[in-house]
Amino acid sequence: MFKDNKKLVAESIFIKEALKLNLSLNEFLLLLYFDNSYDLVFDIKVVAKTLNMKEEDVLNAYGSLMAKRIISVKAEKDGFGKIRESVSLDNFYNEIKSDYKTKEKEETKTDIYEIFEKEFGRTLSNTDFEIINAWIESGFSEELIEAALKEAVYNGALTLRYVDKVLYEWNRKGIKVPTDIKKVMEKEPETPLYETSIMNFDWLNEK
Repeated sequence: MFKDNKKLVAESIFIKEALKLNLSLNEFLLLLYFDNSYDLVFDIKVVAKTLNMKEEDVLNAYGSLMAKRIISVKAEKDGFGKIRESVSLDNFYNEIKSDYKTKEKEETKTDIYEIFEKEFGRTLSNTDFEIINAWIESGFSEELIEAALKEAVYNGALTLRYVDKVLYEWNRKGIKVPTDIKKVMEKEPETPLYETSIMNFDWLNEK
């Protein structure tokens, strides 16, 4: 009945994801049954016997999993051309994939503070951290802050004050995300993204 030599024990990933769903014990056991079963046709008598549950409890758990859209039923033709309904765990598996893709993105995303330290070639001070935090708390996305930092690097002005001025000008022009920069430049090709005073100031020797 179950895949290969697997016992009715979930792998750690299955358990973690199932626990997030706040399932009842019967719902969890039924979901685990389908996850380990060769034949996904819902036969209430077979399921009840395998899980040592009352048929009524199995039916209630089945209906609850369906209502929560954790499982679904799909109809397919068998080798004889007859329509055969089987239980699908695609929704549950897709949820697992989605969660782990999100985690991978978060893990691979470089810390904004590390980016500043790399570009500045030094460890950030407490004041530096406070300034960057202030930008984030003011609603500037990390992507936009990083874009402003790139502008500072490009113009040879590696100071937080320069980055702050760039963010201020961008905010004044309605630039909220990096893609807005291109839109503004296409809309107003003759208009600079910064005031002349920003470009002409001696940022390296500022007092």
